[in-house]
Amino acid sequence: MRAQHEPTLYTCTHMMELNTSEDGVARCWWGVEPEIYRKYHDNEWGRATTDDHRLFEKICLEGFQAGLSWLTILRKRENFRNGFAGFDPEKVAQFGEADVDRLLADAGIVRHQGKIRSTISNAANALELIDEQGSLAAHFWSWAGPEQGPPSELPATTSVSTAMSKDLKKRGWSFVGPTTVYAFMQAVGLVNDHLDGCHVREACAEERRRVMRSAL
Repeated sequence: MRAQHEPTLYTCTHMMELNTSEDGVARCWWGVEPEIYRKYHDNEWGRATTDDHRLFEKICLEGFQAGLSWLTILRKRENFRNGFAGFDPEKVAQFGEADVDRLLADAGIVRHQGKIRSTISNAANALELIDEQGSLAAHFWSWAGPEQGPPSELPATTSVSTAMSKDLKKRGWSFVGPTTVYAFMQAVGLVNDHLDGCHVREACAEERRRVMRSAL
């Protein structure tokens, strides 16, 4: 989930509140229903992610999400994984025109030619970044700042996401605007935007602390 998955979720900041579902657990308002959102909220969003394949997947799927609801992407995610070789950058970077045609014919994913080609191109750029930095995790986590308190609002972009977007674009990446990048940062735990009182906020904070103390 990104703050901008549905316009009302980020333009109406008064809606930022904890909700308690039938299981009696307090969650960020967006992570209660439907169940697929609840599982994503509890188990993935804001969890400190250091696996390069998952990081590459997250930033690509955030790009595919632009103009759509995140629910659409979640429901199609396994199809995306099958179509893009588990988002292994080494494999995706080798995709050619036959793969583009195959993906454009795949009704199980978002059939946007520009985004499909961008994912392939970004895979090659990801490999260059891995060669330079040692891993995608090492680079992306270098953008994580000091721990912050619970958010009082969820911005669409920040100064950090804007700077990170510019850096990626200079490296040849596409579909990585500041809004997409901030959603990625939220999703992989570079920032912790779970609300105060959310039952997973502290777990996400502790995971983030462990990563920040480690040498990626």
